[in-house]
Amino acid sequence: MLSTLRSLNDRLYESPSLLLGLCGMFWAGNAISSRLAVGQITPLSLVFLRWVLVLSVLWPVYGAQVRAHWPAIRPKLTSVILMGTLGFTAFNFLFYVAGHYTTALNIGILQGALPIFVMVGAFLAHGTRVTLMQVVGVLITSVGVLVIATHGTPLAVFAIEFNRGDLLMLLACVLYAFYAVALRKRPQIPGPAFFTLLALIAAVTSLPLIVVEALTTGIQLPTTKGLLVTAFVAIFPSCLAQLYFMRGVDLIGPGRAGIFMNLVPVFTAILAVVLLGEPFGMYHLIALVLVISGILLAQLSARDA
Repeated sequence: MLSTLRSLNDRLYESPSLLLGLCGMFWAGNAISSRLAVGQITPLSLVFLRWVLVLSVLWPVYGAQVRAHWPAIRPKLTSVILMGTLGFTAFNFLFYVAGHYTTALNIGILQGALPIFVMVGAFLAHGTRVTLMQVVGVLITSVGVLVIATHGTPLAVFAIEFNRGDLLMLLACVLYAFYAVALRKRPQIPGPAFFTLLALIAAVTSLPLIVVEALTTGIQLPTTKGLLVTAFVAIFPSCLAQLYFMRGVDLIGPGRAGIFMNLVPVFTAILAVVLLGEPFGMYHLIALVLVISGILLAQLSARDA
């Protein structure tokens, strides 16, 4: 049984499409969790506790590797701290806070811009060449995101009024794009050990947010449901998704890996149907076909380049 599991895990770690597809599904679970967490746990507490839980599991296993690879980490410590702070702490903080000011429609559309930020960032930072077919693939997936975000009425995008929450979500996307692009230049240490280090940074940098929250609004203890949501977020969107995304970037680069983020709104719609009982419309199917087609086109064109 163990040998079979190891074999499946080895195959998984050599398949960027499967790894990044699972990332999209897990991050979609994060969006569902953010809705389930309302009234159960504050956004700041959720950000802090998720990384504390991840760190409590990973540090006993990989802490020794982090210390052993310190000579490779130290020269890039500043950039690593920025990666953990911006990609893990700030992104999630802005994500949860934005949900208090804007609609799911706006968030879905703005998340669709994330692969574009990653592709542009990869070009500016690393000179990553972008082919015409990759651009076409990104545009197709963006149309799919627009279809899913507007519930099958893409022209509704022109009637949207942007507010503070939209700006926060846009900033969150820029910060995560910085993290994704920076992964290519991360210290050459094992992925799990590097992720453990980032989790430590995220836990430490999110602690001041909890202090600010306690001083301004008082201490609000999470409910049992809030703790269960936190446990799910810690295991899947926080831990597995980040490890898989890191591996996916190692295999195909940040630009191509970023395109898979367009799966998040589609998977969110599917999970909403299954878990929250929301209706499944024809536009869900159309969006799914568009997003997957765009991803395949971008990946195949890059492979042939």
